[in-house]
Amino acid sequence: MLWNAHAGALWRRFSTYLRREVAKRAGLSQRRFRDHARVSFAKVAEYQKRGAVHFHAVIRIDGPTGGDTPPPPWATAALLTEAIRAAARKVRVDGPVIDGRTHSFVFGRQLDIRTIRSADFNDGQELTERAVAAYIAKYATKGAETATGALDRPLKFAAELAQLDISDHARRLVRTAWTLGARKSLEHLRLRAWAHMLGFRGHFSTKSRRYSTTLGALRDARAEWRRAQAAAAHPERGSDTTYVLAHWVFAGTGLSSAEAWLAASLEPAPGTEGEPTA
Repeated sequence: MLWNAHAGALWRRFSTYLRREVAKRAGLSQRRFRDHARVSFAKVAEYQKRGAVHFHAVIRIDGPTGGDTPPPPWATAALLTEAIRAAARKVRVDGPVIDGRTHSFVFGRQLDIRTIRSADFNDGQELTERAVAAYIAKYATKGAETATGALDRPLKFAAELAQLDISDHARRLVRTAWTLGARKSLEHLRLRAWAHMLGFRGHFSTKSRRYSTTLGALRDARAEWRRAQAAAAHPERGSDTTYVLAHWVFAGTGLSSAEAWLAASLEPAPGTEGEPTA
């Protein structure tokens, strides 16, 4: 549980160390490195069967403005591999002290680094962003299918565990996170709020800002596409009118029992309508 709770911080620190290691191997300072290249990544978190989180990531070196510019000549796959190994060895996150024992977290020995080539995608066709997205999505969906017990919503009470259709191992993991979350020294980890995710507090999928388009740009593109579709379907409406679409949900009819009691108490007694009140 504690590993999962610190996995996100460990990755963030790794990404910082990685940029330093790439710059060092290129013979550049941190400030000068930004003028020559940028390190970009897209990653997903996957649950192992035992419940621990591990990461799959696509990491690349871009030009100074991101993926729209080619990397410098020195940015080879061998250099990036060495930098990843060095950063993974160095990164460490200090954890809490529990029952007199100090915890710290590092990456394990199972570091699998492979050079991604065009032949790995689409039967040797061009290495496109769509192909890489499918590569990442494969592990994201795999993690959802094989998760040991991650639930789709937070728990309100520990007693809910008895009603859930999960394995005994998953139930123990969730209960452990719930129990640890009651400790004052661990309240900053918010383990009870994230017990349904086995203590993991991060997003299952993240990327560096310059790896590809932003979520804001995608939302704008979807909105523009909907406007174009609406305009094509009803050309007589013109393009100066903005239509707002909303979804309505049936909430019910009549009054609740409390509302009915209040309404009845406010009604005047029979035969007293119109009489002055004090």
